[in-house]
Amino acid sequence: MSRMFGTDGVRGVAGMELTIELAMKLGQAGAYVLTKEQAHQPTIIVGCDTRISGGMLANALMAGICSVGANAIYVGVVPTPAIAYLTKKHKVDAGVVISASHNPMEFNGIKFFNGEGYKLSDQLEDEIEALILNNMKDVPIPTGSGVGKIEYRFDIREEYIAFVKKQVPLDLSELKIVVDCAEGAAYDTSVKALQGLGANLVAIHTHPDGTNINANCGSTHMEELKARVVYEKADVGIAFDGDADRMLAVDEKGNMIDGDQIMAIIGNHMKQCGKLKKDTIVVTVMTNLGFTLMGEREGIHIEKTKVGDRYVLEHMKENGYNLGGEQSGHIIFLDNNTTGDGLLSALYLLKVMVETKKKLSELSEIMEALPQALVNAKVPNHKKEHYMEYSEIAEAIREIEAKFNGEGRVLIRPSGTEPMVRVMIEGKDQNTIEKEAKRLAELITNTML
Repeated sequence: MSRMFGTDGVRGVAGMELTIELAMKLGQAGAYVLTKEQAHQPTIIVGCDTRISGGMLANALMAGICSVGANAIYVGVVPTPAIAYLTKKHKVDAGVVISASHNPMEFNGIKFFNGEGYKLSDQLEDEIEALILNNMKDVPIPTGSGVGKIEYRFDIREEYIAFVKKQVPLDLSELKIVVDCAEGAAYDTSVKALQGLGANLVAIHTHPDGTNINANCGSTHMEELKARVVYEKADVGIAFDGDADRMLAVDEKGNMIDGDQIMAIIGNHMKQCGKLKKDTIVVTVMTNLGFTLMGEREGIHIEKTKVGDRYVLEHMKENGYNLGGEQSGHIIFLDNNTTGDGLLSALYLLKVMVETKKKLSELSEIMEALPQALVNAKVPNHKKEHYMEYSEIAEAIREIEAKFNGEGRVLIRPSGTEPMVRVMIEGKDQNTIEKEAKRLAELITNTML
């Protein structure tokens, strides 16, 4: 049986894989595990993105939380990093976000933060999962006055907006910005924050209806934003994902600026200002080889972890670093917040533009990205961790790497949230690596079905 928790919480199709029964059990087990050492009646903050299934799952989750004697504060639609911040600020015992991030609308997910606003360790997640699989054995279920209660605080998102603006105080009045809110959790907070800092703002995809989150918009579908930036003669485009914990950008020419490039721009500026701790940026093995070359040239040390912003964060905390993230746009500014924060990332990027008075296209030249090809191979969920056990797949990988002869690499990893294996090939020629990636992905799918 595969592990219930992926790289970013428990995720699946709402109502089929992520059922209301599972949501309730996650509420019970999560509340018990995260608050069992507390002498007081514990409290958990709960928020969600704009998916139609968010309310259904939130109510089931909060029923579980209250059934074990904990209180819930429901804050409605807010970005994931807002929950991390509010959990720590209000000194509650835990926080929960109901979101499937960049996934299509039919998916949803449940992810926990501890009282300090950090995502849970594998050990704590395993403890929660074990309780659920053991049918909540030995978990006391109170009655009467011992049952928890729900408080509704839809005003609380304003605290997050004020917090982010205070972290990166800027005058954006000289910039024209197009922001794509992905019909997701950023539709209110990001627009208010950017307008509040004086930006000449063109906001698109800010009318979520529960079913249009991430639909041909946001950081996973950048085509419209690229065209709109050029049409509006804007200085920059900003794209969030569904829960606004990641951000990608578009320069004034309509070119996408990915997470690697954003970290290179911000990290180099922080180093020049003496604010990059230990002159180090933490990234994952998926990060472009060009980022490593940039680090060597600029005197920035690059450290790599396995894929997942939680592993980047763990490495940052353990070693005292303050900047890290992923190519996908999850960027962590540990001096400011405890998780990836798309709005913070946007403001730090805009800060570099304002302070250097340079166009984004010029700033992005600090890093030359090597061509990469990423293809998803659909496989049964219970088999995705075992692709190297198939001799045909292992041999095909060896053949491709031998063909590149040190001038490229093959990286294959199971998705932490979906039934697929991700095939990434990096090399000098885009056509060659795309052809090889598609061929290898087809082989993996056909072999593992």
